[in-house]
Amino acid sequence: MTGAEKINEFLNRAGVWYFLTTDGDQPKGRPFRFHLLRDGTLYFGTGTFKQVYQQMRANPRVEILAVAGDEFLRYDGVVVLEEDERLAQAVLAKAPAMRKLYNDDTGFQLGMFHLADGRAEICTAMGRMESFDV
Repeated sequence: MTGAEKINEFLNRAGVWYFLTTDGDQPKGRPFRFHLLRDGTLYFGTGTFKQVYQQMRANPRVEILAVAGDEFLRYDGVVVLEEDERLAQAVLAKAPAMRKLYNDDTGFQLGMFHLADGRAEICTAMGRMESFDV
């Protein structure tokens, strides 16, 4: 199983997980749910109008924190914004709830991204079980 597959599986088990950015020198975290494994790359998305998107543009170093049972995942990397609008459209075609927010009527756009130069670790309270580059 690849690193991206391991992270995808963990995020599926967690359901809701936390995406961490900075706003200047202030840490910011928020719950996320959406992720998509496609062709070996793990993609994420958020509205281009949201503060989190602007924070990623200003400082692309981010971290994901997820908890599933008594294990947790930390996954950090550098945000790579996707320029291919077809990826966002493919996601919206399969996600009716997201399509209600991101459409021509609202004017809101879904910004897709993935992490590069990533490092992940899966841990328990007693210590690291596994770490790997992604």
